[in-house]
Amino acid sequence: MLVQEGATRTLATDLLLAASLAFVAGGVNSAGYLAFGYFSANMTGNVSLISDHISTRQFAIALAFMAIVAMFILGALAASSFIQIGKARGLRNIYALTLLAEAALLMGVGVAAYGSARPVSGLTIVGLLSFAMGIQNAASTRISLSRVRTTHVSGIATDIGVGLAMLLGEGDHHQRREIAGRLKLHSVTITSFLAGGVAGVLSYNTIDGLAFCAFSIVLFGLCMRYVGRRAR
Repeated sequence: MLVQEGATRTLATDLLLAASLAFVAGGVNSAGYLAFGYFSANMTGNVSLISDHISTRQFAIALAFMAIVAMFILGALAASSFIQIGKARGLRNIYALTLLAEAALLMGVGVAAYGSARPVSGLTIVGLLSFAMGIQNAASTRISLSRVRTTHVSGIATDIGVGLAMLLGEGDHHQRREIAGRLKLHSVTITSFLAGGVAGVLSYNTIDGLAFCAFSIVLFGLCMRYVGRRAR
């Protein structure tokens, strides 16, 4: 799941990757919003809020949302750079190592949010969560050649609508099978993101900031089997 790239990947491996990572993304997003009032994975909503607050001259709040978007971009940049370096060195497990970095970051955020003696800054925490979501989205996008985008729900919903229209139109059996596979992948991604969101709210209400640690454990579980695979 975290070794095969691009065209060598099967629908089954993409489905497992999408389900796992979208669940984590949905959980982190909802728990972060419940705790601090900011979305860490919803960049479309954050950009809309930037324009809203600028139009009402609430520049400090607009800057806060700009910082969240910037952290997401930086996370994607860091992950993509890390992957490029790993590929250049022939590291077969570079995607697993990238997601392990995200897991470690989520674990640290969870411990800080739960165990800090002083009140933590919501913007700082959500900024770090957004950085983690940028890492995840870049890794899933690169390994799947953009078939799996775990935080891009609005785009996935659009793809479902387009796919349904194409499925209802004319086409041979091979085309219809390919379209049906993409629809299944998109549907699993949205469903898993939704399920993760429910789990994020429930877990945060139960164990507070340790909810982020719980989602990091999911990532650790996905990645550990690939850690020993270094050479191509």
